[in-house]
Amino acid sequence: MRFYDIFNGDADGLCALHQLRLDQPREATLITGVKRDIRLLGQISPTSGDEVVVLDVSLDSNREALLQALAAGARVRYFDHHFAGEIPDHPLLEPHIDVSADTCTSLIVDQYLSGSHRMWAIVAAFGDNLPAQAYAVAAELGLGKGDIETLKDLGENLNYNAYGANLAELHFHPATLYLRMRPHADPLAFCAQAPELDTLRRARQDDLRRARDLPLENVGQHAVLVCLPEAAWSRRIIGSFANELARQYAKRTVALLLRSGSGYQVSLRAPEQGEAAIHLLAQQFESGSGRARAAGIAFLPDSEVARLRALLKKPASHSA
Repeated sequence: MRFYDIFNGDADGLCALHQLRLDQPREATLITGVKRDIRLLGQISPTSGDEVVVLDVSLDSNREALLQALAAGARVRYFDHHFAGEIPDHPLLEPHIDVSADTCTSLIVDQYLSGSHRMWAIVAAFGDNLPAQAYAVAAELGLGKGDIETLKDLGENLNYNAYGANLAELHFHPATLYLRMRPHADPLAFCAQAPELDTLRRARQDDLRRARDLPLENVGQHAVLVCLPEAAWSRRIIGSFANELARQYAKRTVALLLRSGSGYQVSLRAPEQGEAAIHLLAQQFESGSGRARAAGIAFLPDSEVARLRALLKKPASHSA
């Protein structure tokens, strides 16, 4: 019997796995990658009796590999909040999937564990740009302002580290960060003993300064758009910058277009004040996917930019 822990390399994936393993310790093969490397289940070939945990990657994007794993006799627990499509009904699949706009995978795991390691869920919620949920949970725990800001800083910096074209562009491999986190039940203790956070904090601020200097375009009355150059720093900061603009322009859709060869990589954020269904806009493009509040298009050809602009000019229902 083999064990696999498969998780998104961002703050939500890291914290979701960390909560689960604090509660249910187990050595497993770690499978992870950069933020946009979401077809992770296809990297393994489980056999009968193997146990697989998948966290914070879309079931729909991993459907074929999931069905193959189940057919081979592997048992799969699946925790996620992204668009899932039809969830297979299989005796070896245990799904914990909630695609609501106001949750993330770590909050789903927190509920599954009855709050046994809730402070890590707060870290993830901040990293996944769910500040209202993070502050609400922090208030339930009676945390002070200073501790809350420390958790916020941790979540945002863990999330920043996951963005890049490949693992070489990240400051730290996500599995390395998870192993550094693993001994710490208390994220505040981790923050006090993790020099990696100083590296991430400085790098994130440097990249944000560059991004803030770029021109911002109003697309009609309902969206703002920024084009980023084809560069490693742009790829690293696109998620953090999109979240910052979403908070700054709370009533508008945010679109970041990062030059990639003959097209763009696109990050989208739904208006924080209004309907959250940005995944419906992304899904109108061949490589679009995501969740209600944050979505993306892996590759948008130059020929499709005009269509994206036209959709951004519409009110934020994005249903068609």
